[in-house]
Amino acid sequence: MSLQFLCHDATGTREVAADLHTLVIAGWAGRDEAALKHHIEELAAIGVPRPSSVPVFYRCAASLITQAETVDVLGPDSSGEVEPVIVALADGLWLGVGSDHTDRKAETAGIALSKQLCPKPVSRDLWRLEEVVARWDQLELRSHALIDGLRVRYQEGTLASLRPPADLISRWTGGGALQPGTLMFGGTIGAIGGIRPAAAFEMEIRDPVTGRTLQHRYAISVLPVIA
Repeated sequence: MSLQFLCHDATGTREVAADLHTLVIAGWAGRDEAALKHHIEELAAIGVPRPSSVPVFYRCAASLITQAETVDVLGPDSSGEVEPVIVALADGLWLGVGSDHTDRKAETAGIALSKQLCPKPVSRDLWRLEEVVARWDQLELRSHALIDGLRVRYQEGTLASLRPPADLISRWTGGGALQPGTLMFGGTIGAIGGIRPAAAFEMEIRDPVTGRTLQHRYAISVLPVIA
């Protein structure tokens, strides 16, 4: 999967073409046990089996990664969730924002299956990870959803609730580095008012120190389910 990113660091901004071959989604990646339990329980409330271990890593097809403004999904039972994403490029690690858009109906049958069924939207803009990782816990994670014609706050918190990148990468690689061409989703936070579908989804990571924001918005096009 080839994507174009705008990479922002202390030297400026440049456009980078990246060939991504590995997509990893870290599930139940929270540090806060109470918040983690809440997310597990909200998924259990819609029939999603509890995880066998935490965190857990799902491999998905890299072709699911998209920067499109509209994504197609089958049926009305999918929803987005904002996550930090770590992108390994030839010159190091970069931070973006993404949505682990998931088919919730399929999730009740199998989480790994559901992860594979929907596109995974990500931002075009990236920050060099080493320039912001020291204030990781301060970075703000937020999403809004268009539901019944209204833009509602869907998720809000800080990255302090999630395991830091070095922890997840070490657990995934067994102590090694994240290889160039890999994109890793880093976990999410609970939905305000519960998980539910939307017509559009907005996501962002904001750095309160600099005021900079990583953003992406996408609309959801629901395809009919034909028996």
